[in-house]
Amino acid sequence: MASTTIKFALFSALTLLSLQAVVSVIPLHFQHPLDPLTKQEYTLVQKIVLRKYPKVAFHYIGLDDPEKDAILKWESFKPSAITIPRKAFIIAIINGQSHEILINLRLKSIVSDTVYKGNGFPTLSVDEQAIAIELPKKYPPFIASVQKRGLNLSEVVCSSFTLGWFGEKESRRTVRLDCFMKESTVNIYVRPISGITIVADLGLMEIVEYHDREIEVVPTAENTEYQLSKQSPPFGPKQHSLASHQPHGPGFQINGHSVR
Repeated sequence: MASTTIKFALFSALTLLSLQAVVSVIPLHFQHPLDPLTKQEYTLVQKIVLRKYPKVAFHYIGLDDPEKDAILKWESFKPSAITIPRKAFIIAIINGQSHEILINLRLKSIVSDTVYKGNGFPTLSVDEQAIAIELPKKYPPFIASVQKRGLNLSEVVCSSFTLGWFGEKESRRTVRLDCFMKESTVNIYVRPISGITIVADLGLMEIVEYHDREIEVVPTAENTEYQLSKQSPPFGPKQHSLASHQPHGPGFQINGHSVR
């Protein structure tokens, strides 16, 4: 679900947190203004947001990059002489709305809290996908479709896929669910249960569209094994070993989060 303005998540946080406990926060320490958030800063962010919103689904927590001019001044002078506000940027779903929250970590307070009104939605979280892919196996029409095909429901696994955005003025946060047979193979994607369309609403966490168009034969599991340990020549020969030698050491240096 793409957006031209919402930052995409590199951090998939816990869904629907309802933490109430008081968290003790260790003083913030970092070497460079562009250093990623520390574990203590993540804890601080969660504490600040949960203080305002007891129930929130975090979809992104990351450093709000300082302005380039501020970074250049910091590097030109003694770091202790230049103070750059340390901020965190958060994308969260609260009461069904997408929020963009900016937090000043030194002041331990929310600088801005805006409800996002543009196109697109926050990236999918692992937790909500885990819930969504189990919906078909509890959905009577899908259970009937599986039985009609003579398949074993206990051998069915599903995956979620974003639907994309095609210019709609209003859209819901939905995913397409495709299901497969895991029976006799670890390569589930070559055994799809075709002819069925399933759409789930992540806000309602329920199936909102279902179509069983036609019965198509599920491919067999024969010759679908791809694990190297299961292969035989000529598909799985052992490769000769490879060694790399750098007598003067690597051509790079790592200092904290900086690579030269």
